[in-house]
Amino acid sequence: MINSGDTAFVFVCTALVMLMTPGLAFFYGGMVRRKNILSVLMQCFVALCVLTIQWMIFGYSLSFAPGAGFWGGLSWLGLRTVGASPYMDYGPTIPHQAFMIFQAMFAIITPALIIGAFAERMKFSAFLLFIILWATFVYDPVCHWVWGVGGWLRNFGVLDFAGGIVVHTTAGVAALVTTLAIGNRKNLDRNIPAPHNLPLVALGTALLWFGWFGFNGGSALAANGLAINAFVVSNAAAASAGLSWALMEWIRNGKPTTFGILTGTIAGLATITPASGFVSPFSALIIGTLASLFCFIGVSIIKPKFGYDDSLDAFGVHGIGGILGTLMVGLFASKAVNAAGADGLFFGNSKQLLIQSTAVLATVAYTAVVTFIIYKLVDFIVGIRVKEKDELIGLDLTQHRERAYTVLE
Repeated sequence: MINSGDTAFVFVCTALVMLMTPGLAFFYGGMVRRKNILSVLMQCFVALCVLTIQWMIFGYSLSFAPGAGFWGGLSWLGLRTVGASPYMDYGPTIPHQAFMIFQAMFAIITPALIIGAFAERMKFSAFLLFIILWATFVYDPVCHWVWGVGGWLRNFGVLDFAGGIVVHTTAGVAALVTTLAIGNRKNLDRNIPAPHNLPLVALGTALLWFGWFGFNGGSALAANGLAINAFVVSNAAAASAGLSWALMEWIRNGKPTTFGILTGTIAGLATITPASGFVSPFSALIIGTLASLFCFIGVSIIKPKFGYDDSLDAFGVHGIGGILGTLMVGLFASKAVNAAGADGLFFGNSKQLLIQSTAVLATVAYTAVVTFIIYKLVDFIVGIRVKEKDELIGLDLTQHRERAYTVLE
């Protein structure tokens, strides 16, 4: 039976999650050089357009139509039978279309997260082809495995409340694969780019943090206590991670930075995402602090040591955060928070950590292999990387024939 309060709640949360993709555009756009900001904004906004259509035609069916196979199949092709009545296995108190459009926003922002790995280097035509193929052959199957009726990881007992596996692990691993495949930006060893507009990064962070309440809270699919818990723990993890990152910078470099605290809050939000419906507020403070520690090591130590050019730290924040958060569910999950979930290791159930670990390994392996195949296929069809001259001029002018500022750097 449809509940008007739950339906209104999911409507609002859907709008909040939609706002996260433009928020990501500002977050990433402020981090690149000024000659490339419009290319990042264009990639994020075109993802909103293209992936909305992909989702409505066949992506939703592949992800959520009932089926025990590789994905859900095409029984809901073109949203056939997806209407105003609830679908009991997903949202028993909201229209099926409400659940569909809420999930669409997850399917849009996930490929957009990968932009941070190849920013300033990829052709726009290649980007379009890449995200369509990646959404179809990586996101949709993994989404079905974890959340779809008949999905093998769902049946295995994996817990992923709002997308630690489905969103952040897939996007983060894909980011690492693409950045290794495409290679470093030109002259990176002589000129390490700094964010060209930190106020834009702060604006993007604020929009992402705001939208994340819909991302995590809305995953309860009802205006209830579980949604409130997800809201509270998301804010707690973001706060503890942002503060921890600033403190680590202060100790290591002598000064805390605006960019550091912004990066830390996003790391905390990414890490709490899979756990937000299963852990207590106090556990969230611990998870946020650990998120900051592990992602800080990834961004500040591992990346420089190995020399790969994950331009905007998509793997360092979302990949590491998503994997860590998924494992944290296996430690901190409590049935006292969510009776439909499970207890983790610290509450007497060591099996859940094994389940979470298996899901991470399977997702990492599948995502890495298929992303590499898609990358090579796109490169063969249209060529992925822009010409060296175009890269030096900037993608705003060479890919879109426009520029954000009147003076180039």
